[in-house]
Amino acid sequence: MSPIPGAELIAEGIFLLCVAATATGALIAALSSRVIRSVCGLALSCLGLAGLYYFLRSPFLALMEVLIYVGAVCVTIAFAIMLSEPDEPEAHLARRITRRWAALGLLVGGAIFAGLVKLGLGQQWGPTAAAQGEASVQDIGIALLTTYSVPFEVISLVLLVAILGALGIARSGRHHA
Repeated sequence: MSPIPGAELIAEGIFLLCVAATATGALIAALSSRVIRSVCGLALSCLGLAGLYYFLRSPFLALMEVLIYVGAVCVTIAFAIMLSEPDEPEAHLARRITRRWAALGLLVGGAIFAGLVKLGLGQQWGPTAAAQGEASVQDIGIALLTTYSVPFEVISLVLLVAILGALGIARSGRHHA
């Protein structure tokens, strides 16, 4: 059976779209001055990351990325923002602080990117022994409830704290009205 003409080009285009969505969403989340735009950037970045997980042949992890981070965390933060009252800081001071953090973030991000490029170019890429064995959803479930039960529970506690924090922010905003 011959491969579909142009399929590799389409796959590369979709991959680059996922990379662009991840990077653009991360930049919007980090550099936006409005919180709701930052949350939208975070959601875009998580969607792009889910696409990258899918390209790594991990559809379960891609689905969990969308369900947990976009469907739960981003939506909870958005509800907390909508229910709270805005407290706008002084524009001049906030702009100066934002520029300093942006410069520091770009410096640290550039250093991490350079390290990852050096690491990526110095390695031989190909199938490994772990990548050759396919894991089913049942195998992942068993591993989550046996080998990785403590990290799994810690993640659930972090999500609980995020939800309680969002509710606390929303409730305090409603009392000031």
